[in-house]
Amino acid sequence: MRIRRLYKIVKTFLQFGLDELIPKKALPWYAKLARYSLFWLRNQHKDKSKAKRLKLAIESLGPVFIKFGQMLSTRRDLLPDEYAEELAILQDKVTPFAGNVAEQQIRQAMGNDAFEHHFTDFDTVPLASASIAQVHTATLLTEEQQQNVVIKVLRPGIEKIIHADLDVMQMFAAIVARWLKEGKRLRPIEVVKEYRKTILDELDLNREAANAIQLKRNFSQGSEKDHALYVPEIHSQYSFKNVLVMERIYGIGVGEIDTLNSLGVNMKLLAERGVEVFFTQVFRDSFFHADMHPGNVFVDATNPADPTWIAIDCGIVGTLNKEDKRYLAENFVAFFNRDYRKVAQLHVDSEWVPRGTNVDEFEFAIRTVCEPIFNKPLSEISFGQVLINLFNTARRFDMQVQPQLVLLQKTLLYIEGLGRQLYPQLDLWQTAKPFLEEWVKEQMGVKAILNKVKENVPFWNEKLPEIPDLVYDYLSAGKEAQFQQAQLLKKIHQEQSAQNKKLVYGVLAAGFVITFALLIDSSHHTLMAAGALSALFCLFKAIK
Repeated sequence: MRIRRLYKIVKTFLQFGLDELIPKKALPWYAKLARYSLFWLRNQHKDKSKAKRLKLAIESLGPVFIKFGQMLSTRRDLLPDEYAEELAILQDKVTPFAGNVAEQQIRQAMGNDAFEHHFTDFDTVPLASASIAQVHTATLLTEEQQQNVVIKVLRPGIEKIIHADLDVMQMFAAIVARWLKEGKRLRPIEVVKEYRKTILDELDLNREAANAIQLKRNFSQGSEKDHALYVPEIHSQYSFKNVLVMERIYGIGVGEIDTLNSLGVNMKLLAERGVEVFFTQVFRDSFFHADMHPGNVFVDATNPADPTWIAIDCGIVGTLNKEDKRYLAENFVAFFNRDYRKVAQLHVDSEWVPRGTNVDEFEFAIRTVCEPIFNKPLSEISFGQVLINLFNTARRFDMQVQPQLVLLQKTLLYIEGLGRQLYPQLDLWQTAKPFLEEWVKEQMGVKAILNKVKENVPFWNEKLPEIPDLVYDYLSAGKEAQFQQAQLLKKIHQEQSAQNKKLVYGVLAAGFVITFALLIDSSHHTLMAAGALSALFCLFKAIK
């Protein structure tokens, strides 16, 4: 399966003429030989533009490649407009599969009776079609009311395709890790392993349902920040591994900039709230939506002056542990304050770079890359060039890729791309800095200590009645230990005294043998032997 899939990737690459995107000088001789050896496969779509061919090739290769195209579509600073516009089609307009096949899968999962009893107005024409699944509209019938819903259903046979792609990626990762100089630092095997877990999780819609329920709960805490994000209601009782039922939303796609502007939406506020929503998920909740491309993000413009975000498709979420969160927050704040020395030291302390790294040199390298981007709106910042410079800095200082942060990095790319589309003048730094400074203060200041004590109050309330018994047991155990220690010392002293006596007797016996040997004439052999035997017998008894 792996070899067949690899062949299909190479074949697709050549059929759509994507080899033309790679400069001839960058190709090694064996790649050039392979390209011309397979001339009959090359560029069978000459009538289409390169951008169109790239989109079609990615779409034909399936979900793993489509997701990569989705991410690229948000990076208009890295791609020409024609490429970005073509790839944007992959966000929710992937070629759908037959609606009757989708209905059959839904009926099989729910049971015909349940489907007929609880659902009506099922539309076999999909509302949207993505790389792994597509959604159909329907009406949910309950005892209380009727509700418009969407039913998400996985593409048939998608699991086999994904496993094949992952096997190919794993093979390339192993080659990179073993043969390329950058392999150890980039940690491709660990990155692919992390990506494998992420994309396989997307194949279980029960997991997506649980993620959406958790995300909705996180933004229903009564905080002022909760208003910024809405998550549709999940009907988990009608959801299965390959079928998900949720509330239908009527937002405006975040990529529909003209529509948002025509409605008079406050784009600056919307962009700022997008940044706040992201940092709230990461640092407050440690649980963030990690697939925020424009196909999964909508805007509620009911009140244009007070727009809010709507997030769907929670198949991919990310989490961070306390240590990663703390280091990230401190790094962000240090960046915003232009404290590059602290940034460098934090990287060393967290072992993101080797312990022996020269902090002064690392600080200077970070300053060189980051200083030019401050106090500029996004429209004036070439983040593509910044990323290239940071990559070169990472390579120079042997900075290793952190697999647990790959999702966060990808989500940051999405957020930045959305910010550029909505409000290019957004000052990303000034929007995020107050939030992060407040978070660090809450985690490391007096308030953090009080919160920690407050969290532990139920534990201490439970243990408080046991403390007198624990103290008594400790003191009793101490007395018993002292008594046992005294007995042990007494025994050791007795054994040492016995050994000393044996040593004295041995020395006396040896002296007796030596003296006896000197006094007896050498001619009296018999008497000497008898005396020696007698002395040796005494020595043996003494030692024994």
